[in-house]
Amino acid sequence: MAGRQWSRFSDEQIEYAKAVRAFCEHEVGSHSKLLALTDDGRELHNPELHQRFADAGLLAVSIPEEYGGSGGGLVEQCLMFEEIFYGLAPLHGAGTSHTVAGIFKKFATEEQKKETLAAISTGSVMSISISEPEAGSDAANISCRAERRGDEYVINGQKTWCSDAQFAASILVVTRTRRGETRHSGLTMLQVPADAPGLTIKPIDTMGGREVNDLYFTDVVVPAESVIGEEGQAWKQVRSGLNGERLVCAAQALGSAQRTFDDLLAYVKQRKQFGQTIGSFQALRHRIADLAIDLEAGRALVYDTVLMAEAGSAVEPEFVRRTSMAKVKMTEVAKKIAIEGVQMMGGYGYASEFGMERHLRHSIAPTIYAGTNEIQREIISSTIGLR
Repeated sequence: MAGRQWSRFSDEQIEYAKAVRAFCEHEVGSHSKLLALTDDGRELHNPELHQRFADAGLLAVSIPEEYGGSGGGLVEQCLMFEEIFYGLAPLHGAGTSHTVAGIFKKFATEEQKKETLAAISTGSVMSISISEPEAGSDAANISCRAERRGDEYVINGQKTWCSDAQFAASILVVTRTRRGETRHSGLTMLQVPADAPGLTIKPIDTMGGREVNDLYFTDVVVPAESVIGEEGQAWKQVRSGLNGERLVCAAQALGSAQRTFDDLLAYVKQRKQFGQTIGSFQALRHRIADLAIDLEAGRALVYDTVLMAEAGSAVEPEFVRRTSMAKVKMTEVAKKIAIEGVQMMGGYGYASEFGMERHLRHSIAPTIYAGTNEIQREIISSTIGLR
């Protein structure tokens, strides 16, 4: 596995990463298989493949053993997503499910953990919904309302850009239950069944495929026991998981970047023009060398930060700064390699048959979700004393 320094990981972690790589190669190894699994590239998640991944014991790597998982940590989780994205496996729901799992591990009651974490372990997809038409980067502007009525909450409003809701068993929805002293207070997390009466899920077509959805709530009723954590404290709960989400996003981008680089390298080594392979031309050789430097620098930043967290030496503001840096660096490296790949492959890079244009389309969204890279730069600048 190119670029990885195996000495940084335990034998168990190495074997796990290799098992995920082998699964992806077996299940998604050819272009024709990938097209069949993704409805000719339109779907980012395949429910049947997701279930096979869970049945193989690979999905629940970072879920505690008492809830059906393997009890691993952030390192294993990042290794999993790096390999999934390297292998082009349409398992997008694994990402949203693990985001939800992280919140449940920290804030859910024991009963809630037993139900939802066990469901994730056995293959159920979970989703999380924060954004609204007027509340993207400005999450404090959330207006989707949940009104307490006795032992129930009644939800009304709209959410948007909700990943994988169309496949989810339930959706963790950040709602407004009251106006508080600060803009971020008064927000509450509610777990809502995806088939709840009054909830409409409408897919949004994007250049990357059918990934995100609008959610419309019309008098959706959930029991008071659906609150995850504390009422009115959702923003604090969400923030506590942002560092892990950024690192997972960076690991996903690392897998994508490595796959894009490997595909480009294979092409320039065999494509001939003017009697020689195009990879022998200095104009391309030096640009590819620069991409290799960026890729390895990004890899070091990602796993240095992950291992810092795993060792318990993650201290704010340094850790916050590094997670934002890892997310920005790796997502932008992935996009840069894809842009260069299309250019170096010429017409073949533009043609869907060769896959480079797919790499480019899928490299754009990660710079936007999990906190836009512009927001990450605001975080980075504030942690080095610039306000």
